[in-house]
Amino acid sequence: MKADTIQTTESVKVKAKRDYLTEKEVDQLRETARKNGRYGQRDSLMILMSYRHGLRSAELVELTWDQVDFTAGRIDIHRKKNGAASKQPLNGEELRQLRLLKKESCSPFIFASERGDKMTTANIRMLFKKLRGLVSLDVHAHAHALRHACGHKLADQGVDTRHIQDYLGHRNIQNTVRYTELSAEKFRGFDKKI
Repeated sequence: MKADTIQTTESVKVKAKRDYLTEKEVDQLRETARKNGRYGQRDSLMILMSYRHGLRSAELVELTWDQVDFTAGRIDIHRKKNGAASKQPLNGEELRQLRLLKKESCSPFIFASERGDKMTTANIRMLFKKLRGLVSLDVHAHAHALRHACGHKLADQGVDTRHIQDYLGHRNIQNTVRYTELSAEKFRGFDKKI
C-alpha cells in the first residue's frame, strides 16, 4: 500500500492529507529558514527556487552558476528521471538573492556546502527535518512537497496542463494531471451557472 493512502475498515482506500504546501506555508518555511541557521539566506533561496521551478532535491543540488543567465533573467533546468529540460524565467527576488549568493561563492554549484562542495539530498532532508521542528504546519513539509506545490499553484492559476507538463519536465502527462484534477480553477464561474 502506498504511504499516502490509509486503509479503512471497509477496505476502501482514502487519500491521506494533502502532499503539497500552500504558498503561505512556503513563505513560513522560507522565513523560518532565513532566521535560523548560519546559512539562512541560502536555505531560504533553496526553498524559493524549489517551489518556483518545481525542482526535485537532486535537481536543486546539481544547479551550477553556468546555468544562470543573469542578463536574460533565465535559468536552464536539467531534469532528473528522464525529464525534459527547459529554460525558465527568474523573478526579481530570485535574481537579487542569486547575485548576493554568487558574490560569496567560490564553488561552481549554486548551493554549496560550507566546504564549497555541492550539497547533497541528505542535506536537504536534514534542513526540512530542522524546519519541521520549528514550524507547525498542517502538512508534512518535505522537499518534494515544494514540487507538488508548484504544480498545484500553476493549475490553480488556470495554466494549461500541457504547459505545466513542460514546466515540470514530465514526459508523461499522467504525472501532470494530478494537479489539474484537484484544481478549483476548472469550476470557476459555476456558481453563476447553477
